[in-house]
Amino acid sequence: MGPTVINIHSKTSVPGHVVWSLFNMVFMNFWCLGFIAFAYSVKSMDRKIVGDVIPAQAYASTAKCLNICTLVLDILMVTAIIICFLIEPAIIHQMVSEMKKYFEGFQ
Repeated sequence: MGPTVINIHSKTSVPGHVVWSLFNMVFMNFWCLGFIAFAYSVKSMDRKIVGDVIPAQAYASTAKCLNICTLVLDILMVTAIIICFLIEPAIIHQMVSEMKKYFEGFQ
C-alpha cells in the first residue's frame, strides 16, 4: 500500500458585508451611501458565486469602506444633533433674558 495524499483546496473567504450594508441602507442612510454599499455587497456576492475571487474582494473592500464612511458620518451627525439639543435651551434662555432687558428700557 502506498501513501495516501489528500489535497485540500482552500477557497479564499470573501466577506460580502451584506448584512452590514443592509443595516446601513435601512437605518443609517442619511447620505445614500448605504444604497451604494449594498450594491457593492451584492456585486461582491455575485462575483463570489461565479468564482471570480479578485473582483469579489475588490467589491467587498469598497463595500466595507463605504460602510465605515456611513458609520462615521452617522455618528458625527447624531453627535451634532445631540449637541444642538443640549446647547439650544441655553441659547433660548439667553435670548429671552436679553429681550427682557431690552423691553424693560421702554417702560
